[in-house]
Amino acid sequence: MIVLATHLAAAVALLLWSVRLIRTGIERAFLPELKRGLKTLSERKLSAALGGSLTAMLMQSATAVALIGAGFAVSGMLAAQSALALILGAELGSAVMTQVLFLPVEAVIPFALLAGVVTFLKAQRRKTKQVGRIVIGFALVLLSLGMIREATASIGANAIVQSIAAYFENDLLSAYVIGALLAWVMHSSLASVLTFATFTASGLIAAPVAAALVIGANLGGAVIPVALLWGHERPARLVVLSNLVARAGLTLVALTLLLTGVLNVDMLAAAPGQQVVLLHILLNAALLVIALPLTGPLVALVDGFVPRHTASTTESVSALDPAALDHPPLALACAQRELLRMAETVQAMLVPVVQLFRNWDPELARVIQLREDEVDRMHFAIKIYISRMRENDLTPEQEKKSLGIVAMANNLEEAADRIAVNLVALARKLADEALTFSKEGMADIEHFHDQVVTNGQLALSVLTTGDAEAARQLVAEKDRIRIEEQNLQERHLKRLQNGAAASIETTNIHQETLRLLKQVNAALAFVAYPIAEETGDLLGSRLARPRKIGGAS
Repeated sequence: MIVLATHLAAAVALLLWSVRLIRTGIERAFLPELKRGLKTLSERKLSAALGGSLTAMLMQSATAVALIGAGFAVSGMLAAQSALALILGAELGSAVMTQVLFLPVEAVIPFALLAGVVTFLKAQRRKTKQVGRIVIGFALVLLSLGMIREATASIGANAIVQSIAAYFENDLLSAYVIGALLAWVMHSSLASVLTFATFTASGLIAAPVAAALVIGANLGGAVIPVALLWGHERPARLVVLSNLVARAGLTLVALTLLLTGVLNVDMLAAAPGQQVVLLHILLNAALLVIALPLTGPLVALVDGFVPRHTASTTESVSALDPAALDHPPLALACAQRELLRMAETVQAMLVPVVQLFRNWDPELARVIQLREDEVDRMHFAIKIYISRMRENDLTPEQEKKSLGIVAMANNLEEAADRIAVNLVALARKLADEALTFSKEGMADIEHFHDQVVTNGQLALSVLTTGDAEAARQLVAEKDRIRIEEQNLQERHLKRLQNGAAASIETTNIHQETLRLLKQVNAALAFVAYPIAEETGDLLGSRLARPRKIGGAS
């Protein structure tokens, strides 16, 4: 029994990892393009729902789309209602993807694995390599579902398991709660529903129990982005809480219908596993139809319960443990954790700052300044901590790492200054002089800012995981952003040539904003340099080799 349980746990773990593998490949290869497409589609609620649905199908995650939508709301690029429509569509897209993955297509697994591995290993371009990663993830999802079916077929014959399954047939409320908890623990409603569907198809659990589990998973899936964004800006919390309220209402109604016998999943399909998948799709389709016209009232309902402003000060515990100073490896780990907190604070400043260029908000400017003060405090503390640690005998590697941490802290502090001092000052000047960017100019600023925010998220990933491939991508993004800034400056000059009045009035502010965002991006990208240097991906100089002139070099 222990071996079979381990087999099942391993199969579920492989499913979770495979879904993450697909999402990682999509994010690394196509995230900027996806975000631009979502922004364009989200100007209307119906197209926002469609865009969210398609993106969730690609990314295998409604949570990822929810985070993108919440980020749009924080930056002011989308109204909360449009961001909510995006999430509602994403949930339906994720549900539809369960049907695709549940199809009996085991025969394609060997071909998909072979094609994915060959593409990943042989590809020269980064995007092509990530396509290989996505194909591998898809094949592993199918493989993991087969492993789950095999494990549950054997476990289902156990008398203890049968008695537990029989108990839940008489306690669907508990099954509902467990479904919500499992979706939360797995951090994926898609993976949890696929697991429940496979359990049902194998005869491990009865259809009514599976239905209760799926209804609960729909609630648990909505809790995930709320937990992830609980400490973020008010617009982000407003969007994900509105989704949670809508989904909680739907799942409670569905559970009531199930308990009273009105909802009979046998009517949906003949195969038990297929019943579960179709119920999941039906729930999300119903929620989209009901809630999409009500996004405004839903946001207004939640609006009264979410505090207007974040606390003026936050109590934070430093990761710099004085007791670890005599143990350099431990002290370096403490400094690295504090550096990550510093980077997270810079990102929290960067995301909402573009909103000030559209509508000046003194409270938001004050919050950004408070966060910059916190960054300054952490920057000073890290330097003092490292200097005290270096009083001990360090290995050359430890000395190099300590200098790298200080250099990264310096760059993060510089990024914070550019945001809180320079960008905020430009936004204030725009408001004081009653100026506005042209429609095209504001779109360029928002588009460029969004790319820098995406790279900030990648920088956090590099700091957290130390992933060499992510570090290479971040360094490459620095060069791409530099070229992008040049292109946007050229677009601005063309608007000046055409005599656009708004462009002429705001030309200095517009060009300086682009330049500062490029500098913020460069400072954030620096966190990848130590890793890129270790892997040999970082050149020592941009300068070409000196040419011989008249026989001399």
